[in-house]
Amino acid sequence: MQLPIYQADAFTSELFKGNPAAYVPLTRWLDDALLQQIAAENNLAETAYTVPAGNGFELRWFTPGEEVPLCGHATLVTAHLLWTELGFTDDEIHFFTRSGELIVRRNDEQLALDFPAQDIQPVGLGKEYADALGAEPRSAMEVAGSNDQLLVEFATPEIVAGLDPDMRAVANLPYKGLICTAPGDGFDCDFVSRFFAPAIGIDEDPVTGSAHTYLMPFWAEKLDKTALKAKQISPRGGELDCELLGDRVIMRGQAVTYLRGQISL
Repeated sequence: MQLPIYQADAFTSELFKGNPAAYVPLTRWLDDALLQQIAAENNLAETAYTVPAGNGFELRWFTPGEEVPLCGHATLVTAHLLWTELGFTDDEIHFFTRSGELIVRRNDEQLALDFPAQDIQPVGLGKEYADALGAEPRSAMEVAGSNDQLLVEFATPEIVAGLDPDMRAVANLPYKGLICTAPGDGFDCDFVSRFFAPAIGIDEDPVTGSAHTYLMPFWAEKLDKTALKAKQISPRGGELDCELLGDRVIMRGQAVTYLRGQISL
């Protein structure tokens, strides 16, 4: 069996920046174990798969370790490749996912993700978080009843930029991913972030769209505005123009194609 495979960098206009993701278009769903093996072999933060469905596509995302319920950068990559490589012509793509219907719209090279905002609440942290991250957090937020991701706020962007986590200790915390954030003072943006998820095979994700479904409600309330410029200050780096519209987060960015290939099974 031969399968097409593509790879592109998301939330950047330059190759080798932003966040890389693989995309494998399918005509039907293959066995989950095989989808996971392909993702592990790719060894990227995410591999996305689609199957045509109605007026859009069913969409799933796999890290090297497991399937995840939501991924922003791989959705952006998938939409970019559907438009640039696979002949999709409408200016709006509908994806049907475990997190509901997601929409991507294009305006020239600028793509806009329409995602659900997360309803977050404060949570207390023990000393193990400062020990794992190497710095003392100022506050933390989580989605009620979820151990998926934890938003951890720090006082300055310099603290976030200088984080050097103990990845084994982070992996042993009860959350699958830690979103570390601070005001963007001096970084030409409203807020900065980094994302660590060693428990699911991603030590540091370069640019994390799904994290901004937590970050936007948090910073929109703190800064009292709904249109915000965000920077994820990982080594590769990425930029997002974000807007909070009620219970939806709009994230705008670009993508650049890196690879076109074939999987032999």
